[in-house]
Amino acid sequence: MKRTAFAAIAGLALMAGAALAQAAPTERTITVTGLGSVETAPDMAWLQLGVVSRASSADLALADMARSLKQVMTTLEAQGVDPSRVQTQGLGLFPLRSNTASARAQGAEIQGFEAQSRLQVEILDLPGLGGIIDAAVRSGANDLANLSFGIQDIDAKTNEARQAAMADAMATARLYADAAGLRLGAVQSITETGSAPRPEMMGRAMMAEAAVPIAGGEVSVTARVTLVIALTE
Repeated sequence: MKRTAFAAIAGLALMAGAALAQAAPTERTITVTGLGSVETAPDMAWLQLGVVSRASSADLALADMARSLKQVMTTLEAQGVDPSRVQTQGLGLFPLRSNTASARAQGAEIQGFEAQSRLQVEILDLPGLGGIIDAAVRSGANDLANLSFGIQDIDAKTNEARQAAMADAMATARLYADAAGLRLGAVQSITETGSAPRPEMMGRAMMAEAAVPIAGGEVSVTARVTLVIALTE
């Protein structure tokens, strides 16, 4: 009898606990995403330039390429580019074959060789960029590619974009909360979903009097943040 009464009391206690759990209100939250962007003029650039040489033999092509490349590197340093800002990005030596139909049918004998090398150059003197390119070409560079712009103090601009993204997210959350007749509570979580600089070419000649006119445009640094915020009455 005592065991039966104890079991009944325990069952009632479990039912009461379940009822209380069901009655507990679910915390209401809102999830919003904010976007922040900061535009600024670039103050640095990255440029890939190199030398391509052709000759009848592999050693002659390679020697000619190496000689011209050394002249280009010497010129870059004379133009104020720190050697630590110059890095080799590619080096190649390839046979040259005739591409005519008759040559292909006969096995296409080697006609010569092509040697090439490319440098990645980081340029901090942006006003002098056009002159640097001109001087490099005059000293032997005959391969130019992949000019892009950036900013040196990227962390400061990224933090500005993050602050703008937070302000944007909070403004959106307040808008929805007011429309629902609620108030914002504590922020439950903050998730950064991406921030990166990207070039925006605005088409203005930044160095119009340089040997090679360059349009630097603007660099836009963006940040995106997602917030989960509690809602209260």
